[in-house]
Parts: sequence; structure tokens; C-alpha cells
Amino acid sequence: MAYTTINKSSDYFNTKLYTGNGSAGHAITGVGFQPDFVWIKERNGTNNHEINDAVRGANYQIYPNLTNAQTNAGGHLTAFASDGFTLGTDGSINTNTNTYVSWNWKANGSGSSNSDATGSYPITSTVSANTTAGFSIVKYTGNGYSTATIGHGLGSKPAMVIMRPLGYSGAWWIVHKDLTADNVLEFNTNAQANISSFGGGGLKYSTFTTSVIGGGNGSSDSGLWNGSGQDYIAYCFAEKTGYSKFGSYTGNGNADGTFVYTGFKPAFVILKTSNLTGGWYIKDSIRSGGTNPNGSNPNETDNPTANTSNAENKASAFGMDILSNGFKLRATDGYVNFDGGNYIYMAFAEAPLVGTNGVTAKAR
Repeated sequence: MAYTTINKSSDYFNTKLYTGNGSAGHAITGVGFQPDFVWIKERNGTNNHEINDAVRGANYQIYPNLTNAQTNAGGHLTAFASDGFTLGTDGSINTNTNTYVSWNWKANGSGSSNSDATGSYPITSTVSANTTAGFSIVKYTGNGYSTATIGHGLGSKPAMVIMRPLGYSGAWWIVHKDLTADNVLEFNTNAQANISSFGGGGLKYSTFTTSVIGGGNGSSDSGLWNGSGQDYIAYCFAEKTGYSKFGSYTGNGNADGTFVYTGFKPAFVILKTSNLTGGWYIKDSIRSGGTNPNGSNPNETDNPTANTSNAENKASAFGMDILSNGFKLRATDGYVNFDGGNYIYMAFAEAPLVGTNGVTAKAR
């Protein structure tokens, strides 16, 4: 039986490691496609995480570990290319001899106008959507109404949305199908909270459909997700069998930890506790050394957290085995496996468990 129509996951998501050279025009190749969403983190230093996308355009940066507004500082990611991207001289992404990781997703270029929004206060958005892989980049300008809707272009209901304002300092809002109804997370260590806890409200999963996302007021207005005249960016993900999974699990506090079934061998996992304070832990199959049990490879490096600028480190406290059909926690730390803790995650495949071509994934 085939479990996916995406036999080659790396056509849509890929992790690329590179070394900086400090020179303008440094071309990073080998991604395998033109990436439309690029997330970069310095591995051996404490520079910020940095996100660039093709809808906002090259040279515009936002930072998951900061609440700062979008910047256009120059010298960062300067162009998207057919097999990667080009860098400037900024040290956060291109210091000579320093090492970096980039996580790359394919959408559909710079985007086009989307008028799928419904209701009394629709917002026309600019959308770059890849319906095959279930990923879209959505840029929109707020109209100030709590019942506004915004088209996302996926053709299926998003399982997770990551968004933030662009023109002013403000929180990242993260909505996930397995959070408590209409609760949100931020890119910090806080537990989930209802949008009513925030003066400017936030996205509401209950408003999401196969064509739109929406939100609601907090204690005062809609300024944090739909301020009149303010620009916002949203990264929307829909689940695709055998390629992506958005789910939750309960920790057991044991080094023989919880097993999480995804239906594929993960290439990338990001997770966070939803009912406790804790960081956003990132794991990928490239940096993790390719061996199980986790931590057995002396060259393995791991554990950047999306909410800090910390360099990666090898930490058994955050251990995770990558398996042919999911991942298994090998740690007791509350970031990943507190006894009774609730965790949400998103994962993308290195290889499907079984594809339409009949090729099975191999454990490592």
C-alpha cells in the first residue's frame, strides 16, 4: 500500500549545511530546488535565527528568537536561486569559517493575489502556495476587524500556522491543531494561552477552513494580527500523508521515552511543551550524525532552540532517535519528555515509510 504521493521529500524540504566565507555573493547550492522559505542559524555561534522568504523578498529578515520588526539591513540573504540562495557579508549568516544550518521549504515563488477571503471583512492576500506539499506563505495588510478572514491558498485546512507583524515589534503567533481550542503559543518559553489573554488578540484555529485563516480580539483590539494598515506574514502548513505531520504526544519522563509515529522517517522535527514552560527544540537528520541510539556518535551536534540565539550543542538531555516511521525521545528533560507533559510538534520527511514507488524508508 502506498502511503504518500511525495516519493522524494527533498523536492520540497531540505536541510543544507554550509560554511561562511565572509564575502559578498557567497552562493549556497545543493538545496535541490529554489527555496521560497529559508531559516538560517549559525551553529557554532550565538547569532540570531533568521528567516527569509520569497514573498517579502530577499534582504528582508525576521528573527524567531526576537520580537523585533522586519529589517532590511543589507548583507544578509541577497537572492533566491534555482538550487539555493546567495549571501552577503553580514556575520550572522556568513562569517568566514563559521558553520551554519539552513532549513529550506519550497512554496511557489513570489506569490500572487488571493481573494478567497469570505465574510463581511475579507482581506486580499498575496500567497505563494505549494498545494502538493501543503505549504503556503501569506502576506496581508490588516483591516482592523476581528472577524476578518485571509485566504491561504492551500485547498485544505492548515494544521499549523506561524505568523507575526512585520512593521512593528510584536509577538510571533503559533496556532496548532492540537492546542486547546483557540489557544496560541509564541516563539518563547511560555505555555499556551487563549487569545483573550492578549490585548491585540490573535489567530483562532476555529476560524480556519480549507480556504481561509482568521482570528479574534483579545481584551482590547485586533492589533497583533490585524491592525488596520499593518503588514503581516503567515506561514501555513497542511498535513500531507508520508511527507509532513503535525501532532502531539505526552511525555513519560523516562530515558526510554515516548515513541511518536509519523508514518515516515523524519528529516526535521520542531517541538515544544504546550502546557509547561519550555523552549522550541529543533532536530534534523543531517546534523544529528545519522546514528541511533541518539548520542552514540561522538561527532553528533544538536539542539538549537528557536527561542534563543544559543549555539547548538550535544546534549543528551534532549536526546531523540530518528526512526523509519517516527521518532523516539531518549531524554527526561522537560523540554522534550516531562512525565505527563503535553507537547506539540511539526515534522517533515526524509523518506516516506512506503511511497507509490514501493521504496521503504530505512532506520539508521
